[in-house]
Parts: sequence; structure tokens; C-alpha cells
Amino acid sequence: MNLPQAAAAGAALQQGLEAPAVLPPAPASVFADRAARFERLADGHASGDWLAFLARLTRTQHALLQNHPPADLPSGTARALALSHGMPALPANGWRRNPVWRRHLAALAEGLQTQAPEVLRPVLAGLPAIGEAELERLADGVLRTEYDPAHSARLPFVAAALQVYWTWMAAQPALAGLARLDVPGVCPCCGSLPVASVIQAGQYAGVRYLHCSLCNTEWNLVRANCTSCGETDKVSYRVLEGAGGGAPNGIVRAEVCDHCHGYLKQMRRDKDASADPVADDLATLALDILVDEAGYLRGGPNPLFIPGSAGEHRPGP
Repeated sequence: MNLPQAAAAGAALQQGLEAPAVLPPAPASVFADRAARFERLADGHASGDWLAFLARLTRTQHALLQNHPPADLPSGTARALALSHGMPALPANGWRRNPVWRRHLAALAEGLQTQAPEVLRPVLAGLPAIGEAELERLADGVLRTEYDPAHSARLPFVAAALQVYWTWMAAQPALAGLARLDVPGVCPCCGSLPVASVIQAGQYAGVRYLHCSLCNTEWNLVRANCTSCGETDKVSYRVLEGAGGGAPNGIVRAEVCDHCHGYLKQMRRDKDASADPVADDLATLALDILVDEAGYLRGGPNPLFIPGSAGEHRPGP
């Protein structure tokens, strides 16, 4: 179903409030809430076993984030320079990574080994044997969204470890006060693409934020604008008919643009406050198929779902 832009305008921001340009991740809840959402979505879903496993993975991410050791951050001078040039403060491509992310990967592999689907257990068992240089090469590919098909089953775990590390950095008080970049479709913190957009509930009800696929930062973008090209007059929405798409009707929809032929999913927290851009995205892959078949190209990745790994390693259709 295709909905016109005007029909989906939604609620306005509460009078007297100004929405922040950038919202940092909430380290106490971002992964815990996501895990709970995965668990809820898994119930009765055709790919419920896979979603339930992702809930366990996300709970492990939460535990790692709560016990994250100190790591280097950009200096005040470096942050000011990035701000003045409209550049991300912690660029995914170019930031010198602390090896702590590899420890996160090892912990994920160990903690999930007995909880993983049978098909993934050899993948997890083999992760500790990969050399540091090769792991860093795989990380470079994930951060550039240049995925090595020979390692497609390993890459979601590499991505999950990198998410913990970047989320910890993005949540530090020293990174507060970030501004939107000149290129509005990339994260002001790390420069990554969004996984989805979110229509907020609560005090900022109706305001649209893009949600970073790496560091979980959110940044405001006017709802009328295409998230890829910025055009306003050729945006519409596609939704799944019926209740079989993995999420209740109306909570997840694809925003498509007939100017650039791109799309990105949108999660309606104003309809369900527990909606999560990562979990609800992976529970509605049928919507991606629908939009892809209509000729639109997705504008941002979900690194827990790497192309090439689904057919061999994801339970369910």
C-alpha cells in the first residue's frame, strides 16, 4: 500500500518545545530495550528463532556496554575542528580503533556459543582463531559497508562488537553538543548511515530522527525530506497489507522517494513506544522485499543482517 506524504503527517511537537538536533544513545537502556523488543517480536513470528537469538545477542551487547573499560576519545581540539568543518567527531572510517572491540567480539562468541542455532555454532567457535589483522580487515569492511562474502556469517558478530564500542564512545559526556552535518543523511557522531528513522513519542511526539546503524546516535531530520536526497515533493510510504509482516500494522513503513529511488524504513514510536529501529527492521524483512521489487534501493544498512548470510544462516523464510 502506498500512502501520500500529506496523509502521514502525524502529531506536532508539543508547544514551546524545541527538539534537540542530536540525541546521544542511552547506555543504560539502548541494548536492553532492543533485546526486549526482539523477544516480543519473536513470539509467533515466522523467523521467531532467529529473532530470539538476536535478543540474546543484544542482551550480551548490553552486558558488555555496562562493563566497558575506558577508551580514548577525540581531544577537545579535535572535536572543535570536526565541528567547524562539518565532520563527524568519531568517524567510523579513519578513527583509530581501540582493540577493546576485539575483546567484545571474543566475549560475544563465548557467551553465545551454547545459545546459538546449530548452524551458527561453528561460526562462533571459529571467531577466536581469526588473527588480529584479519579481524581488523573485516571490521574495515563492515564500517565501509563493503562486506566480504567469504565471511558473511561472521560479519554480524563483528558488527555487534563494533556497535558496543562506538555506542560507548558516543554516550560519553565529552561528546555532548554535536550538531547536524552538512550532509544530513549521515550520523553527526560517526558518519555512518542510518538503519531507519524514528517518529518520536512523548515530549518530542511527531518529530522524526534518523537512527545510526553503528553508534545508536539519533539526529533530527524534517519529516518531509527524503533521507537520501533531501527532496520533499516525491516522498510517499509503502506498508505491508495485513498483520503478517512481523510488526503490528502502521508501526513500520517504508519511506520511498521517486526522485532518487531510495527508501528507508520508518518506525512509529508515536504508535508503539517500544518500537526499535534495529529490531523492528529485522522483523519486517518482507517489507524490504516488497519495496525492492518495486525498484527502490535501501538507503542504510542493518549490520546485524549482512547480505549473503541470510540464506545459509538465518532460520525461517
